Amino acid sequence: MFEYEILAEDPTTHARAGVFHTPHGDVPTPIFMPVGTKATVKGILPASLHEVGTKILLANTYHLSMRPGAELVAEAGGLHEFMRWDGPILTDSGGFQVFSLSEHFKLSDDGVSFHAVDYGGEKVVWTPEENMRIAQLLGADICMQLDQCPGYPSPRAFVERAVELSSKWAERCWAAHTREDQALFGIVQGGMDLDLRLRSLRHLEQMADFPGYGIGGYSVGEDHETMFQTLAPLVSEHMPKQKPRYLMGVGNPTTLVRGVACGIDMFDCVLPTRTARMGTAFSNEGRLNLKNARFKHEHRPIDEGCSCPACSKGFTRAYIHHLVRQREMSGAILLSLHNIHYLLDLMRRAREAIMEGTYGAFVGDWETSAAVNDF
Repeated sequence: MFEYEILAEDPTTHARAGVFHTPHGDVPTPIFMPVGTKATVKGILPASLHEVGTKILLANTYHLSMRPGAELVAEAGGLHEFMRWDGPILTDSGGFQVFSLSEHFKLSDDGVSFHAVDYGGEKVVWTPEENMRIAQLLGADICMQLDQCPGYPSPRAFVERAVELSSKWAERCWAAHTREDQALFGIVQGGMDLDLRLRSLRHLEQMADFPGYGIGGYSVGEDHETMFQTLAPLVSEHMPKQKPRYLMGVGNPTTLVRGVACGIDMFDCVLPTRTARMGTAFSNEGRLNLKNARFKHEHRPIDEGCSCPACSKGFTRAYIHHLVRQREMSGAILLSLHNIHYLLDLMRRAREAIMEGTYGAFVGDWETSAAVNDF
């Protein structure tokens, strides 16, 4: 039911093009997954997600378990039926959200207890078994193990403890997960220490035949150069070749281009929609802040030649400038559609370059273009 096929490998980088088969459709890789945290990509209906080329999207276990509750989602027929999305879905473990609650959580070998301060402060206890119960009720095609995600910088002893806990929890998640139409991915932790990353990976490989692997604990405070110091060798030299590799929570265009070159297959991030709500667009000229006065008289698309609904249907920079300055929701919607399409189209073009054996040149062209200025 879940199989990853590698269709092509680039001769000059570690990039590969493939397809991951799921019950709700095939996922071509490399791929970006838009984030629908609470069972919706903010402001975007499922038909529009299809229109911009979405193949798989992500929803959040923590938020859905709090509201409306996993039981209600299951009562509705599962997450696909509840949110009216007929394609593949991935649900994260919710661990990142729990550990971002800082002083409001407590760790133990058994799991994590926390006060959901963003939901009235109620106390919640998550064991790996409870986390899997929630994931199986939600019913996404792919779910993630419960893990501990240490921020950066953290003392090595703290990161080492996170690896130990995540490894133990992975064993219990694997034992508790019984839903055959759902793939459980393990998560590699280890901060910026390659030896700890390898320890985490080896434990996952030895304990079970996971159908895929998440790479967690990056983009948690470090700069991207620091991230790639360990991410690049981890992925290109050590991770299993025949399984999809998912870099969690990373989504600016340049990092996607570089990540694909390392051999990463899947990405997700709130960046394209969150920055859209702030009036910002990805473009081949670099990141654009449409709030700026210079766009007031620019009667042309965000990106010339872009086929997203905003650009192809005649919505101009001047008009979107007006919308975002007036805080009209349609401005955020148009920019969200554009930004999601931009990343999906970037991955489509990357896939084509890999299939043609020219991804090394693709990276070189990107790094000398204005688009690289995406921060």
